[in-house]
This record gives sequence, structure tokens and C-alpha cells, in this order.
Amino acid sequence: MSVFSQLRNRVLEWRHGIPLPTLETNTSPIFQSWHQFDTSSNKWLPLDSPHKPSEESSTADTTPAQDSKLVLATWNVDAGAPDSATRISSIISHLQASAPLVNVIFLQEVSRTALSTLLATPWLREHWYSSEADTTNWGAGPFATMTLVSKSKLRDSALGPVWRLKYPSRFQRDALCCDIFLPSGSAPLSRVRLINVHLDSLPIQPSKRPIQLSIIASYLRAAGRGVVAGDFNPVLPEDDALIGTNELKDVWADLRPEEDGFTKLKGSSV
Repeated sequence: MSVFSQLRNRVLEWRHGIPLPTLETNTSPIFQSWHQFDTSSNKWLPLDSPHKPSEESSTADTTPAQDSKLVLATWNVDAGAPDSATRISSIISHLQASAPLVNVIFLQEVSRTALSTLLATPWLREHWYSSEADTTNWGAGPFATMTLVSKSKLRDSALGPVWRLKYPSRFQRDALCCDIFLPSGSAPLSRVRLINVHLDSLPIQPSKRPIQLSIIASYLRAAGRGVVAGDFNPVLPEDDALIGTNELKDVWADLRPEEDGFTKLKGSSV
């Protein structure tokens, strides 16, 4: 990392109140806003600058509405599938009816048509915060990632910053990151970093997935705790080692060792 990049990251770290990696990652965060739907204007509007609660601060305004457990769902919604509006509506209806109720939704391959449908969905308008209100942060790509956080689980004061990491990619992919703050037994509040990923596709050599996941892991370590989920595209034999190489833990394999899950490669849940 150049001296300029190091200085830039330290300034961003101070300005946004988030811990960033100190070692070279060849990337810097590009910050954006959380959004909620405003009925008076009939628009998704950006929240005020996210609060920056410290791990020692009061829990008065940041305690989740119920218990502190979070249920996360991740779904590649397939931007190339026909009738994407109907498809994304069906996916959201499925998640709405899921048990236990989902609190965090990671979506990958959200097309512009799918985004318009999502932002017009009454359930999302009423009950969710969105990382996106339009395609401003997407660049020239045909689709992007999107993160939704339940209002019933986290108040806006528990939301930290949200940003994208433009890491090396053949397909203009990035990682969509955010920090949230949850009560903890060891401290009033604990920072939890959530990273929504769509790693590079196809068995192209040399693969960009190793450097992508290495960068993501460095951002998780900087926060101290967190989760990375999404579409890892494990299509090469070397991909089987990426979790261990980056000292990450496959929580699906740990928590549900007898279940294959919906995505499986050579015996390892992804």
C-alpha cells in the first residue's frame, strides 16, 4: 500500500469511526448511505450519517428489538434469468414467509429491473433499511450486490457505516460491507462487520478469488468479528483451500455438519 493510500485509509478510519486494515490490501473503502423509505415523499431517502457508537457506549438506543441473535439469508438472484421482476418478487415472498424470520438479507446479481421491483415492494419499504436507493454506486456493471437490514431487529442507531471495496476483479465485482452494533456479554456494544460478496466467476487462471477473499479477511480481522457471505463461486480445486488459508471458519459446516446446504463443492459447504 502506498504512503498516500495508507494516509487516506487512516483519515477514512478516523472520519467514519471504523477500524480498517493496516497492512497492504490495494483497495480503499468507498462509502455510501443507508436508506429508508419515506412515506411523505414516497421515496427512499438516505439516513443521516450513521451513528458511531463505541463498544463502551450506552445500549439505550442500540439494543435490538428482541434478542441479539441475527438470522442472515444470502441469495444470488440470477440477473440473467427471464422475467427478473417476477423472480425477485417470489424470492422476497419466500424470505418474508421464512421461519425463523430473516433479519439481514444479502443479495447478489441484482439487476436494474430487480432493484426497481425491490424498492417498490411494500414489505421492504415498511420494515427494512436498504444499502441502495438507485444504481448510483454500481458503476457500469449490469448488476450488483445489495444488503437489507430489518428495522424490527436493529434501530437506525445500531447501523454503522456502509461501503464498497473495489478489489481486483475481471467482472467489476466488489464487496459490500457494513458495520452494525450489538449488545455483548463482554461489553455494552460489539461491532460486527457484515460483508456481502460475489467473487469472480468461471475457472479463469490466474484466479482473482484468492486476492479477493484475502482482502475481505483483512477487513474482518480489523473489525475483530464479523461474517462474510454470498456467492463465492468455488469452481477451481484451489478454491477448496481459501477458507483455511485466510483463517476463516465455515460456520455452516460447523453448525450443521450433517446438512449439505444449497451450495456444495467436493464435500465443503460454501
